[in-house]
Amino acid sequence: MYNLIDAFPKQLKEALEIGRKAQLKAPGGPYGNVVVTGLGGSGIGGRIAAQLVAKEARCPIEVYNNYYLPGYVNHKSLVIACSYSGNTEETIAAMEQALGKGARVVVITSGGTMLEMAKAKGLDHIVIPGGNPPRTMLAYSLVQQFFVLHHFGIIGDGFEGAIKTAANMLEDEKTRIQAAAKELTEKLFGKRLVIYSEASTEAVSIRFRQQVNENSKELCWHHAIPEMNHNELVGWAGGKDDIAVVIFRHKEDHERSQIRMEINKDVFRKYTPHIHDVWSQGDTAFARQLHLINLGDWVSYYWAEKKGVDPSEIAVINMLKGKLAEVK
Repeated sequence: MYNLIDAFPKQLKEALEIGRKAQLKAPGGPYGNVVVTGLGGSGIGGRIAAQLVAKEARCPIEVYNNYYLPGYVNHKSLVIACSYSGNTEETIAAMEQALGKGARVVVITSGGTMLEMAKAKGLDHIVIPGGNPPRTMLAYSLVQQFFVLHHFGIIGDGFEGAIKTAANMLEDEKTRIQAAAKELTEKLFGKRLVIYSEASTEAVSIRFRQQVNENSKELCWHHAIPEMNHNELVGWAGGKDDIAVVIFRHKEDHERSQIRMEINKDVFRKYTPHIHDVWSQGDTAFARQLHLINLGDWVSYYWAEKKGVDPSEIAVINMLKGKLAEVK
């Protein structure tokens, strides 16, 4: 796991090469909407990409983590089906629905049933390297989202330079990022983690939560500002000092959201002293979000190491898949 997290910047650069070489058919269109379907480490790339291009995208982009697609999907929809293994049953079900609705379908996978389906049906597909835990291959699935969106006319081509610059920054700042992650891990260890961010960057909070769940074997939760100010903030009346709060912050967060964060911290302090602002680093939105993703990945690894648990082990998920396979 250490080596896979350490390889994240290199994977971003390799993913750019894969995307540049992808052979996709004529884009057709125009498209009225984009739906990304995927679960877990495969699906989070779509959510991160959708938020990063939200101000640029020429049509709505929605992410579905389920067996079904929204009713509006039709022949004017672009559906990106992303499954690292290619065997995720929920994504296969959604992919079949997309085909039944006449949508343009693009597959991002390392193999499995979905790659077989894509080849048999002549669907656009991009093959990424296989053989590792899906959550450690985020760089590959994330970067391909941008190439697909660009090819089909949803976004421009500025993402390539932004991703390369971000990857170089992560390599240059590796020692500082690891040190910051170790320091944060010490503050979080033995506590229940709550993660907050502005809604526009919620996907990065989701990624951090997922990594803490899978690598650190810890329950935690996240919420977004300002939405949490209309519900969860009241729930802090039940807060305790065994809760640690991490607030992912960006200099481009809405000024009113930043004011809310400061007021929120006053509320949190009534119940816990463990409140930690984590500011993103980098010159672009891509760099800042990838910085926090990398930092969060390292925290999840060091947390597992401190607990003495294997960050790669996911026996309970494999058990669930085995039980589902018994039910036809």
